[in-house]
Amino acid sequence: MTQSSRSSQAALAVLIILHLFMLATLLAGVAPHPPAQIPLFGLAPFFAATVSALAAAMMSGAVESRAGRGLTVLAILLSLVSFGPHKVIDPAFPLIWPAVVTAWVAIGALVMRMIAARRG
Repeated sequence: MTQSSRSSQAALAVLIILHLFMLATLLAGVAPHPPAQIPLFGLAPFFAATVSALAAAMMSGAVESRAGRGLTVLAILLSLVSFGPHKVIDPAFPLIWPAVVTAWVAIGALVMRMIAARRG
């Protein structure tokens, strides 16, 4: 396994762990936790879909294959729903910023790896 694939897997693992902890806080009702649902869908099933996409991206090689890159893009987009820039205006941001900033770093690392892989 190359260093670049390790860094991609590490970034995906960070996002998986963050989403699983968000799901755990939601289920346990530990503050600050995400709401159980938003107007579009329930968050527990959304977290499950996001973690599944992240795990699939990790298992298929995040940047090594076309499928891996596609799954990584999907996983990044799903992760941005939970940790995107809109969280800065969230009233809970002072309580959740460590998770949000950590997710931004992981997403940034994945984007940089995908750009580097694309350039060859």
